[in-house]
Amino acid sequence: MSHYCGIDLHSNNHVVVVIDEKDKRVFDKRLSNDLSTTLKALSPYRETLKGVAVESTFNWYWLVDGLQDHGFDVQLVNTAAVKQYDGLKCSEDHREAHHLAHLMRLGILPTGYIYPKEQRAIRDLLRRRMSLVRSASTQLISVQSQIWRSTGIRIKSGDLRKPGFSPPRIDHYTLQAIDAGLSVYQTIQQQINVLEQSAYQVVKLSDTYTILQTVTGIGRILGLTIMLEIGDIHRFASAGKFASYCRTVDATRTSNGKKKGTGNAKAGNKYLSWAYSEAAHFAVRFEPLAQRFYERKKAKTNGIIAIRAVARKLARATWMMIRHQVPYDAKLMFPN
Repeated sequence: MSHYCGIDLHSNNHVVVVIDEKDKRVFDKRLSNDLSTTLKALSPYRETLKGVAVESTFNWYWLVDGLQDHGFDVQLVNTAAVKQYDGLKCSEDHREAHHLAHLMRLGILPTGYIYPKEQRAIRDLLRRRMSLVRSASTQLISVQSQIWRSTGIRIKSGDLRKPGFSPPRIDHYTLQAIDAGLSVYQTIQQQINVLEQSAYQVVKLSDTYTILQTVTGIGRILGLTIMLEIGDIHRFASAGKFASYCRTVDATRTSNGKKKGTGNAKAGNKYLSWAYSEAAHFAVRFEPLAQRFYERKKAKTNGIIAIRAVARKLARATWMMIRHQVPYDAKLMFPN
């Protein structure tokens, strides 16, 4: 007799449902988020359990890692691809957990990628860096705007970053607000530098990183970010699927030459989307072939669409380069 387990995971509890080969529930209970409790509940079925389907929520790390460490075959569910029964009126945790186990039994459970935990923490560290970069930029723009509207003088962001920057003559309270914003910016920037150094020292620089460094527009930090976000490149069947995962593919649906709506534009990896947008801006500045492509595209559409087209080119190039272990060639990506 074989058994299948589905787990509907929440912030403070999870529902565990175990079914047999005839879809009969043999275990159905809501448990607190404690690994030892979950292991105890599944122990009677260890020998017959074919797999455990865990919902991909924000807090899946502890549960998936813990079950794998104890020898369970865990499948991380791609929740966006799970299609509930047509006409289903009622949805609740126990039904959903049973549904995941049912799909696993049928062999049609849509699954996601379980990123290796050895490098997951470093990847998340760089994600935190990106968040801090945005916060630092917000502080800098706020200070710049405050000086501009109070004095009519627009200070360049590069001047604001200088340690000895002195603002124009301004009233005491506005100056106090400006100093507070600059202090926060400098503190955040210090933490960004610490995170960058830590990530660069810990990560084992692979052939993938070396190849990425040949791309005009991808520097040290972007190379690390892209390498860590990709994981195993072989999980993407084609360059197009990888570009779609990077959110560089248009999500518009058309029929008979008319726009009929948009698809799920947020499907994919937002961090790779950011990384390739940054790389595209640098490529347009420093790669003549990329710049010509951008200008031609911009003339037909606009700057935003044109820069995303460059990002898509770079994403497709990344897949080809890593899969075939070849360096970047701008002439192949941006032919005349």
